[in-house]
Amino acid sequence: MMTDDIDEAFDWEGRPIDCASCPHQPMLTAGRCRLKHACVHDRYAKRIDRFFNWNPNLADGYLNHPHFEVRAVASKHASLFLLLPLIEDPEETVRWNVARRLPKRYALKLRNDPHREVRIRIVSLLEDAELVPMMGDPDYYVRQVIARKVAPPLLARMVRDPEVEVRRVVARRIQPEWLMQLAYDRDALVRLEVAKRLAPYLLATLRDDSDWRIRYEVASRIPVSKIEKLLEDSDSLVQEMARSRLMGEQELRSDVL
Repeated sequence: MMTDDIDEAFDWEGRPIDCASCPHQPMLTAGRCRLKHACVHDRYAKRIDRFFNWNPNLADGYLNHPHFEVRAVASKHASLFLLLPLIEDPEETVRWNVARRLPKRYALKLRNDPHREVRIRIVSLLEDAELVPMMGDPDYYVRQVIARKVAPPLLARMVRDPEVEVRRVVARRIQPEWLMQLAYDRDALVRLEVAKRLAPYLLATLRDDSDWRIRYEVASRIPVSKIEKLLEDSDSLVQEMARSRLMGEQELRSDVL
């Protein structure tokens, strides 16, 4: 439900909003605020956000407001010189909004923020070398986001990550010469990512993999000279792929002759 459709106007403590007692009451007639639409006292962030979009010059005066939504939105418009104390605000939304605007050296302080959402968002502000210390983050999703962003040469540091979803990302992006480090991963989905990227001449190492999906990938790309063993695979789909490859090769040779 959109907040503009809600037929109520309460502040963050649940009290009805009274425009008559508001210090910004003259702004109402000037069209710079509107009850249930653009109001700094409203409990809904969207209405607070609209208020500061209309009145960014008032943001400095609300950085110490008791309602965190007001501080968070005000910090997007306030003077940079007033934001530094909010880098340690108790609310993660405020800390993140502040980090986006302050020089990067302050964002670096949030690499160990107690809230995972802050750490996840901080990744988008940092460069490769600055992200290396976060590769051991206790939250797997933070590490997954890092694995998606850092340059492939740095991913060698993450081939032994304890979380399978992180290792899958690593297998999809790591430099080819490092793929064999993951070829015998304990999780089949990681090995499958490896099989999809390995050069055909290296696929023979995975012919005996316990997962049929990997053997199927091997059968689909391995040099035909090494495919014979897969003709007797325990899985019928792998056998079919191997036979299809072999027959295709034989037909090609007969056409050449």
